[in-house]
Amino acid sequence: MYPEERQQQILQRARTEGRVDVVALAEDLRVTTETIRRDLTVLERAGVLRRVHGGAIPVERLGFEPALATRDAVMTAEKERIAKAAVEELPRDGAIIIDAGTTTGRLAEAIPLDRELTVVVNSPPLATALATRPNLTVIALGGRVRGRTLAAVDDWALAPLATLCVDVAFMATNGLTIERGLTTPDPAEAAVKRSMMAAARRTVMLADHTKVGNDYFARFGALADIDVLITDAGLNDSVADDIRQAGPRVVLA
Repeated sequence: MYPEERQQQILQRARTEGRVDVVALAEDLRVTTETIRRDLTVLERAGVLRRVHGGAIPVERLGFEPALATRDAVMTAEKERIAKAAVEELPRDGAIIIDAGTTTGRLAEAIPLDRELTVVVNSPPLATALATRPNLTVIALGGRVRGRTLAAVDDWALAPLATLCVDVAFMATNGLTIERGLTTPDPAEAAVKRSMMAAARRTVMLADHTKVGNDYFARFGALADIDVLITDAGLNDSVADDIRQAGPRVVLA
């Protein structure tokens, strides 16, 4: 078994049982406890598990939300491929929304110079990075900026969105499941995401495969509310088929 496959089994077990034990995992998977500890470290760095004495707990059980810098440092190759595939969903001109997030941020960096676009963002760092691009008109939503995600939220972000109509919203999510749809830990951020999707003719979700199977506190949409899910090849084929049956087209980057 490859380490990635073993780590996926560990993560699935943690989410099913609520926690995992190092010794029990080592016995069941027929590896050493040191190997399991290394796996747990990898999963913790990916922001999906939190280490506790003797084992680990899935972050959604703790209400724990990894900081932006932590999330930006994991699954980097997958996020780059997802962003590259998302460029194909950009209109030639018109208006788009780019949600705050590490994968959506990579899409912002990849916007070709030949696209004349109005770009609406709720992330001050994204607004700063895009504002110098001569082919882009950047509109930054106001509001309270959450320190953990650097996303603008609350009424000053929501009010302008109610008056906008854009071609495509490129969205991020913390969790994506068939049963619960799209979820994130913070209700204020969920409200902004919901309004972004409502303002767009099409919604494209950018999410690496570690987001699939996660449920978080605040729900902001169903799978049927998105037109395209762009993820990476680490997504299980049967899960990809289930997502397609729920509505969106699935692109494996």
